[in-house]
Amino acid sequence: MATSDPMETGHHPGRGNREQVRGFFGPKAVRWEKRFPDDAPAYAAAVGELGLRPGDRALDAGCGTARALPPLRTVVGPAGTVVGVDLTPEMLREATALGRHGSGVLIEADSRQLPFRDSCFDAVFAAGLVNHLPDPAAGLRELARVTRPGGRLALFHPLGRVALAARRGHTLDPGDVRAQPRLGRLLGGAGWELALLDDSDQRYLAVAVRA
Repeated sequence: MATSDPMETGHHPGRGNREQVRGFFGPKAVRWEKRFPDDAPAYAAAVGELGLRPGDRALDAGCGTARALPPLRTVVGPAGTVVGVDLTPEMLREATALGRHGSGVLIEADSRQLPFRDSCFDAVFAAGLVNHLPDPAAGLRELARVTRPGGRLALFHPLGRVALAARRGHTLDPGDVRAQPRLGRLLGGAGWELALLDDSDQRYLAVAVRA
């Protein structure tokens, strides 16, 4: 992989509904870790599906409190690069308060228009991101832009869709962007090939390879 700085680019965060997103997630930041307090092993297992090696570069897109950064750092080692981006400053402050900044660089940025050059990451991890994007197809294309050919994307949640809907007292949305075959079509149109889909009660994990 190229060794130049991924920040060498002319891209800047998008605008859109950034304030609405911040208004929704900002007040939840301090309590965010209590939603799924025992999910560190699930995060580590999902990171393991990315096929990262020592020295690789990994992005946690929409990182929130940056739970994925420690397992990403463990896999890529001290020679690797780990970057977490999130649109909500309160989430990044909470990540720092929890010490996650010790595992990687935290950047306030919009995942819909990332401040990185093309093909600069070996893998992207995105927990609970794709269903919050106003335009999932465009968001997946942006994640593809910053991922090298053959790199991987993991779309993750520590509960499967059915279990999560039950916990919230909701019915499962048949139009959910994370459901097959819709997700497969979206990924294919955005430059990804779906390689794995695990939507069990224990987790939601979709792994795709950059075409």
